[in-house]
Amino acid sequence: MLIRRATLSDVDLVAPQFDLYRQFYQQPPNPELARRFITERLERNESVIFLALDDESHPPRAAGFVQLFPLFSSTQARPMWLLNDLYVSALYRRNGVGRRLMETAKQHAIGAGACVIELVTAANNRTAQVLYEKVGYKRDEEFVRYELYL
Repeated sequence: MLIRRATLSDVDLVAPQFDLYRQFYQQPPNPELARRFITERLERNESVIFLALDDESHPPRAAGFVQLFPLFSSTQARPMWLLNDLYVSALYRRNGVGRRLMETAKQHAIGAGACVIELVTAANNRTAQVLYEKVGYKRDEEFVRYELYL
């Protein structure tokens, strides 16, 4: 398994994975929207995407991805990252791909001088929560999260 930072030339590999990720969160399939969203993020340098590739398949097949968005901590006066998307294809689950993507995201954040990586997952997504806790993430017990949908 090869994990590397995605570039614009990887949109055809990432976008279908992103569409499946959105479907996991009860969004209707929309390959065009997925392709446009991923293309825009990469073109505008608005996110960092790491792609897991099955380098034993020919051509290499996407096994999953993680997408990070840059933020800043005012209290720490340092950069931070929002780990917004993590997806592993069904064929590759329970093989350490998610863990490796999470570790790659962590190393990227450390290299960027970040103070924290934040993430949010569905309350009923216990599989993901178990992984996050195994790799060192802690459930926030100090702050209450609010959202304003527009």
